[in-house]
Amino acid sequence: MLREVKEETGLTVTSWRYRGIVTFISDIWPCEYMHLFTADSWEGKETDCDEGDLQWIDKERLFDLTLWPGDRIFLRLIMDPQQPFFSLKLVYKGDDLVEAKLDGKPLPL
Repeated sequence: MLREVKEETGLTVTSWRYRGIVTFISDIWPCEYMHLFTADSWEGKETDCDEGDLQWIDKERLFDLTLWPGDRIFLRLIMDPQQPFFSLKLVYKGDDLVEAKLDGKPLPL
């Protein structure tokens, strides 16, 4: 996480919390794992990124963006500072989220 943030933003994270892991299962893409962190302190100067146009988004506007259905689930989880570490499994058929499990328990879709 530290290397990725530095590489993609130019910033050095100085305080962070490991929040969860997401397993993505798809009928058309390979299985992927995403590790989620939140950071509340960093230093340095923001630099351009060759992987896209990075922008700071107010938390209040985040859910106005075009998001995958599963992204909405894990973003809500990490926005809650009281949420303990979690494991989220998301199963997609094409672009459709067909199954979600939080810590092994099914979530309503």
